[in-house]
Amino acid sequence: MFKSKTTKIAGVLLLSASMLLSACGKDKETSGSAKNALEQIKANGKIVIGVKYDTRLFGLKNPSSGEVEGFDIDISKELAKDIVGDEKKVEFKEVTSKTRIPMLNNGDIDAIVATMTISEERKKEVDFSDVYFDAGQSLLVKKGSSIKGLEDLKKGTKVLAVKGSTSAINIREKAPETTVLEFENYTEAFTALKSGQGDALTTDDSILYGMVDQDANYELVGGTFTEEPYGIAVKKGNKELVDAINSALKKMKDNGKYDEIHKKWIKSN
Repeated sequence: MFKSKTTKIAGVLLLSASMLLSACGKDKETSGSAKNALEQIKANGKIVIGVKYDTRLFGLKNPSSGEVEGFDIDISKELAKDIVGDEKKVEFKEVTSKTRIPMLNNGDIDAIVATMTISEERKKEVDFSDVYFDAGQSLLVKKGSSIKGLEDLKKGTKVLAVKGSTSAINIREKAPETTVLEFENYTEAFTALKSGQGDALTTDDSILYGMVDQDANYELVGGTFTEEPYGIAVKKGNKELVDAINSALKKMKDNGKYDEIHKKWIKSN
C-alpha cells in the first residue's frame, strides 16, 4: 500500500512538472513573438510615434486646430503610409527629451521621431534608424547681446538648455565656466530667455531657427559647434522595424517626398 501511494505521488509530481514545462514553453513562444514590433504594429493597424509638441518647425501643437504640425510629423505620416499602408494610421503621443526613451521602453510608443540625436550613449538604450536629418548645436541670443559665440560664455553667464538633451551635456563640456539652467521643454526655456533668466539658449540650430521664426528679436550666433545627426529610435532588438523604417526613409528620398517636406518646414535664415 505504501509503495502504491508513493508511486501515485511520483506520478502526480511528474505530471505537474510536465505541465509546468509546457506552460513555460508557451510563455517563451508568446514573449518571443511579441518581440517583433513590426508584426505587432501591422496587427494593431497603426503605429504610435512619440513626437515633440513644443518644437516649432519640427513638432508643434497648433492651438487653433489642436493638431501637431512640423517636419517630424510629416516624416512620421510617411512612415505610417509605408509601414501600415495609410498616413492616417499614425497615433502621436507627446514626448520630451527627458521622457522619450522611458516611454519607448515602457511600450507607450513604437518609435521616437523627435529631434533625437544619435549618440553612442543612447545606442546602449535604443536602436536607431539611418540619419534622417543633420543638425548642429548653436546659441540663441537677443539681438544686440554681447555674446557672439562660445568664447563669450564665461563665469557669470547663464545658458538655458532642456533636460535630457545632448545640448545640456555639450555646453558644459564646451563652456565649463558658464552656469547651465535646465528646463522641461523648449517652450519653457525660450520663455525663460525672453524673461531675462539667462543670457543665451542652446540646442540644435534647426530648433533655434524655429524660435527665430516665432520672434525676430532673437538670432543665432557663433555658428554650429557640434554635429547632431537625428535618428528615429525604436526599442532595442527590433531589427525588422529598423529595416522597415530605413526602407521608408530611402523611398522618401528617392521619390522626392523628403525634399518636399524639408522645403516646407526647414528654414536656415
